[in-house]
Amino acid sequence: MSFKQKLAKYFNNHAETHDNHLDSTLDTRYFKTTKDKAMLTLESFFKNGQDYEMNAISEEHGEISILKKKGKKCFIVVTVIMVRPFNTAIDFSVTTESFWPFDFGYSTRLIQRLYSEIEKEIPIVEKR
Repeated sequence: MSFKQKLAKYFNNHAETHDNHLDSTLDTRYFKTTKDKAMLTLESFFKNGQDYEMNAISEEHGEISILKKKGKKCFIVVTVIMVRPFNTAIDFSVTTESFWPFDFGYSTRLIQRLYSEIEKEIPIVEKR
């Protein structure tokens, strides 16, 4: 990752995951589960978390939108896609709400924390 990309990561209020991301911590993670089980696990995780408020769930599209209430306010969109049987991708898009147009990498750290919490609940598929 170049210096300009590292600087942009900290002086931005948005972060998202995708395949082959420049920041390897923001690569899409694949889990050994079905889409329905992943959606149920994520729904339970965010309902039971006191920091989060679920905004909407779209089972057909595999998306959950969440508002983070405590600490810095964030809008989170979780996308769940079943690639193959028992190989499901989970992606995050996080936008931090603040007075300033940047969050000093908070949205990136939130995604990393969410992935580590989900990995405790659902087994991850080993990278190829």
